[in-house]
Amino acid sequence: MRRSACGPDAHRPGPQAGETEDTVPADLTPDSAFEPHEPADRSPADGVDQVPPTPSMGPSTAPSTTRSADGRIGAGQPRKPGVSGTFDNPSESVRQTWKPTHTRKKEVLTALGIFQRATAEHLWRMLRPGDRHNRCTRDTLNALKGEGKVRVETRLESGHQLWVLTERGHKEAKQLLPKSVRMSVLRKLQYDDDGEPVDGDGFDEHAAAVTMTASVLTGAGFGTPLSWQTEIAHRLPYGYTQYADLTMRAPDAGVPAILLEVDRVNEPVDDLVAKLRRYSDWFELLAPKADQDLERAARRQGAAVHDFRLWSRIYPATGREGYVPVAFVFTGKTAAQRASRMRRLEQAARRYFEGTPYPWAGFTAVDYHQAVPVVVTELERITADPAGAAGRVWRRLGRKEWQTLSEALDNPDGERLYRVEEEQSRRRQAERKAAEREAQRPVCARCGAKFTDERWQLIVQTSWRRAGDDLCGPCWQQDVDRAEAERVARREAEESAAREAAEAEAKKSRGLFRRRR
Repeated sequence: MRRSACGPDAHRPGPQAGETEDTVPADLTPDSAFEPHEPADRSPADGVDQVPPTPSMGPSTAPSTTRSADGRIGAGQPRKPGVSGTFDNPSESVRQTWKPTHTRKKEVLTALGIFQRATAEHLWRMLRPGDRHNRCTRDTLNALKGEGKVRVETRLESGHQLWVLTERGHKEAKQLLPKSVRMSVLRKLQYDDDGEPVDGDGFDEHAAAVTMTASVLTGAGFGTPLSWQTEIAHRLPYGYTQYADLTMRAPDAGVPAILLEVDRVNEPVDDLVAKLRRYSDWFELLAPKADQDLERAARRQGAAVHDFRLWSRIYPATGREGYVPVAFVFTGKTAAQRASRMRRLEQAARRYFEGTPYPWAGFTAVDYHQAVPVVVTELERITADPAGAAGRVWRRLGRKEWQTLSEALDNPDGERLYRVEEEQSRRRQAERKAAEREAQRPVCARCGAKFTDERWQLIVQTSWRRAGDDLCGPCWQQDVDRAEAERVARREAEESAAREAAEAEAKKSRGLFRRRR
């Protein structure tokens, strides 16, 4: 059984007092805190660490900018040749000394309160990615150890010391963390039969990779330590509870929520596929009191279906189609073995992330509204990239190229493409109908010209045929004008004949009157 970064054992017990299993707290970022420092020619005050000439001025729980891992080395490592003006471990000849500040102590306590166990390397990458080395982080841990708030649980195979909170430190960390942030379980000190303290039962490599994953992502600007939760439970109706190794909320980085699973290439691929299946099952659970009939009807309306699902009451809207994305972070073994594992996962889990093509002809867009976006990466790839987790170190299953996390989660072939193709389809349909209508347009029997829309509409308005309906507007008007002219000419001729007849009758009457006289 594997052991989590914040859970005591792989049996993954339920939440502790005051904790909830299915609720993911909101991301709460504390106010920025800047550390005071003394001039180089003065001795630092007690509890204040004097920083190197180019100090990190970022807030206490998040980097001010996404910093590259390139050029940052662990304390005690040799300086890179040819680099001048850099600051490494202070020596006796350097007057600047390092002392932990109250701010740094609070940072370490809160981080250990969330992640339970971590090395100085993890805390350095997570809390102070702008620092040149981890010397001050180690000094802060040693200072807290002297205060009885942290202790070394064990030493890893890599030689790094593993730090955990003592009971005193656990109580203080609980006061520092917001109420909505889940507090990790206290790692109690164990004793042997002789009453001597013994090392912890081991911070296995899986748990180390989990904390390292959170560290490199936080150091790259994805949220703050308060953005993370470990071992969040997703209960399924058939009696199984799927726990996520990590959940992250980093809306400012374009990732409102993401579930992360860390794999050391030591589990069967079928187990990874089963995790995706269980996540998909959980995403499809109805919210309490949701109408099943309305939910079934909403499945044909894209994102509308999620309003009826349980996950939308717990996690924020993703801002993209589909469920909350799931990321698999692989580490260990060889690069070839990790690559093979990603390929096999892609082949076996296609039904969960692939999406559904739209059924209409001419559409290439994919409906991702009820799919699980799955991205993969490698810890080794992240740490080797100059941009770290902010670089092109993520691959969306179903694609070939490596992208940034935001690009990998985006769906350029999804709803946006669907809207474009829908508009193109409407335009083509309108053009086709216009062509069919044009082919049916009547032609003038006299001049061969096509009827205008007005002339065509005038003809089809009546249900009976009239003389001239086979003529276009101008020809029909000519006939009308000719008929009117003939009618006027006949009327004038009749009037002229009547007038002449009247005049002739008048002349005849006048001639008879003269003869009688």
